[in-house]
Amino acid sequence: MKKYLVTGLLVWLPLAITIWVLSWLLGALDGVFSGLLSATQALTPESARATIESLRQVPGLGVVVLGLGLLLTGVFVTNIFGQWWLRHWDALMGRIPIVKSIYNSVKQVSDTLFASNGNAFREAVLVQYPRTGSWTIAFVTGKPGGEVAARLPGEYVSVYVPTTPNPTSGFFLMMPRADVLELKMSVDEALKYVISMGVVSPDTLPAHARN
Repeated sequence: MKKYLVTGLLVWLPLAITIWVLSWLLGALDGVFSGLLSATQALTPESARATIESLRQVPGLGVVVLGLGLLLTGVFVTNIFGQWWLRHWDALMGRIPIVKSIYNSVKQVSDTLFASNGNAFREAVLVQYPRTGSWTIAFVTGKPGGEVAARLPGEYVSVYVPTTPNPTSGFFLMMPRADVLELKMSVDEALKYVISMGVVSPDTLPAHARN
């Protein structure tokens, strides 16, 4: 009986978690869309508010509208005028007290992580952590800079060591490049390995390493 219950759980658990994550994501996007509709209602005449309110009842419309908004924004800022506007917007946000600290920090992190020419989270490596002789998977996020780089002798790299099974939390380390072992597996495969606590072994591992 226990064997059958566990087998049935393994069949339905991935589907249940997938549905839960998608439901949470759709709910979050619909919440943002609902907030935009509320702000729009406050600025529109009374006669048009009923029409705006009816849009709130359309399921999935928030996802479509926000996705379209992101697409149009991307198209807009890739031309000369859009880049000019974005520079002035960044300068404006950089002059607002308190807001500039949060905005500039988030912008620097997002530009580093998602830039197409960046190296953040594009390389999985092996590092010794939390002590010598214990190995774990980490992700290269770049190289130390500024005063930190000047005080470190030799070549160092910045790595992020994720926790298991929740990789969204972890530890930031700066390690000598010579102490970091490069892996051939992709970042996605390395994440699966971490999340599964080593149960799901990437197919790119050599045969002798899997045995």
